[in-house]
Amino acid sequence: MIAFPNAKINIGLNVISRRRDGYHNLETVFYPVNIKDAIEVVESPELSFNASGIEIPGHANENLCLKAYERLKNDFKLPPVSIHLHKKIPIGAGLGGGSADAAFFIKLLNSKFNLNMNVETMQNYARELGADCAFFIKNQPVFAYGKGDEFEDISLTLKDFFLVLVMPPVHVSTGEAYSGVKPANPNISLRELVGEPLEEWKYLMKNDFEESVFRNHPVIRGVKAELYEAGALYASMSGSGSSVYGIFKNKIELPHLEANNQVFYEI
Repeated sequence: MIAFPNAKINIGLNVISRRRDGYHNLETVFYPVNIKDAIEVVESPELSFNASGIEIPGHANENLCLKAYERLKNDFKLPPVSIHLHKKIPIGAGLGGGSADAAFFIKLLNSKFNLNMNVETMQNYARELGADCAFFIKNQPVFAYGKGDEFEDISLTLKDFFLVLVMPPVHVSTGEAYSGVKPANPNISLRELVGEPLEEWKYLMKNDFEESVFRNHPVIRGVKAELYEAGALYASMSGSGSSVYGIFKNKIELPHLEANNQVFYEI
C-alpha cells in the first residue's frame, strides 16, 4: 500500500510565549501544498525501514515512521512491516515533511490493517510525534495554535493563484530559529488577518522567525525580495525553515532563481 505525503506552508507565524514543556505557544495558518514524498508499506517477516531520494540525516531508527509504528504497536496487534520512504520534500525547510510522512504512515496502517481509528484518534497519536504532525491527518487549511497542534478549520483556498516555492542551499535548524525570537502577543490574531484580501497580507502578516534568520542568512532574505520583485502578491519564509514561497496572480517562471536554488512551481 502506497501513500504520497505532501508538504505544508505556514501563512504567517506568531511566537507568543514559552511553555513549561519546552515548546512555545504560537499561532499560524497551515496550508497543504503539492510537494510530495512517497511511502510504501508491505507486510514483512521483520520490521524494516529504508529510504531513497533526498538523504535523510540521522540514524534510520530515529525516523518518525518507525516511532509511529512502535507507538501503535503498543495498542494494536500489528504484524512486522517493511517501510520504504522516497524523500522529495526538502529537509530543514519549514515544510513539515517528516511530520507528513509520520501522519500518512499512521493513516496507511489504519487502512491496511483495519484499525478503525477515527480522525481524532489518529490526530492524538500524531501529536505524540511532533508539534505539526496532527495537521496532516485531515490535511486541510487550518488556523493552528497552542504548540501548533490545536486547530480551527478555516475557509481558505489558493486555487486561483500560482504558488512558487524556493529552497536556497541553506539549512536552518529549529533551535537556531527559536533562539532569535522574542515571544510576544500579536496585536491582531492571524485568525482574523488571514480573512483579509490576499493583496493586503504583505502589510498585515509576518513570520516571527524571519528577522533573525534573515540576519544570519542574507541569501534567504534575498530570495523573498526577489519574489516580490517578480510580482508576488505575498511572499514569506515557511515555518522556521529556509524555504520561501511566493503567491502570484498568474503563472510565472523564475529562471534567475533556478540558477542557485531548488524551485517548485504550482505547489
